[in-house]
Amino acid sequence: MRRSAEQLAHLSSGIDICFQTFGDDGDPALLLVMGLAGPLIWWDEELCSLLAERRFFVIRYDNRDVGRSTKLPGGSVRRIGTISAALRGTRSRPPYTMSDMAGDAVGLLDHLGVQRAHVVGVSMGGMIAQTLTIEHPSRVLSLVSIMSTTGGRRVGWQDPRLLPMLLRNRGSDKESYVRQSMVVSRMIGSPGYPSLGEAEERALAGATYDRGLSPEGVVRQMQAILAQPNRARRLRDVAVPVLVIHGTADKMVHVSGGRATAQATPGAELLLIPGMGHDLPREVWPAIVDGIERTAHRAAPR
Repeated sequence: MRRSAEQLAHLSSGIDICFQTFGDDGDPALLLVMGLAGPLIWWDEELCSLLAERRFFVIRYDNRDVGRSTKLPGGSVRRIGTISAALRGTRSRPPYTMSDMAGDAVGLLDHLGVQRAHVVGVSMGGMIAQTLTIEHPSRVLSLVSIMSTTGGRRVGWQDPRLLPMLLRNRGSDKESYVRQSMVVSRMIGSPGYPSLGEAEERALAGATYDRGLSPEGVVRQMQAILAQPNRARRLRDVAVPVLVIHGTADKMVHVSGGRATAQATPGAELLLIPGMGHDLPREVWPAIVDGIERTAHRAAPR
């Protein structure tokens, strides 16, 4: 199975996007979009290889403000006050939007010479993937939205105990970051499936730290999430095959977000996974890989 080295795509917007590919570039492209503060390595390498074995050209990448992609200048963690204001319903202009992040995805596809791709997004990545499908329909072959939501305020809510923990400073040194990350992952993870072993959890958190952190960038991404519109009405016009996957034990994005996404999108398949939280445990990979392939086949049987 062919795997590229990590590379940088220099977009016309001035944003640099770090990406990596798996498989044969002659196969249909599969773009993987990660969630809040998540670098490309959160798409497990083995999972990417499984998808490549299903004859996809798999593309994983760091969103802006994450990992080795562009970190925007300015901002301060003091802007957390704007997060609280947004939660109270106060309107504010975010530094960038879901549309901007969807534009990064289009720019990456342009860089790779990919005209159309199957798109899979997790959490905030699902929001980006939905936006990409709505605003750039000619670039999307199929959509898989995982543990995400429409942007409507009455669905996909977060357990209120999580926000203070997410906004907490994880520490400037590596060990503090790793320790706090393990607390977060265990709180939002899947109660129905064994968690990663401690050594694996520490290794992933450490690798995330080593790729480069931007606390201000996380706040900017959160502002983009809170400022997003409700896409439910525009999802009615989506014409490509859609699969919505959600765990019934998700504390970060309530399962109502997945149900609302599927209900809003014509012909969408809804796959609810009992005991799955806000992560991708290895035990559910077969269902996810099969679902992605099944949805792609609905777009164009191969």
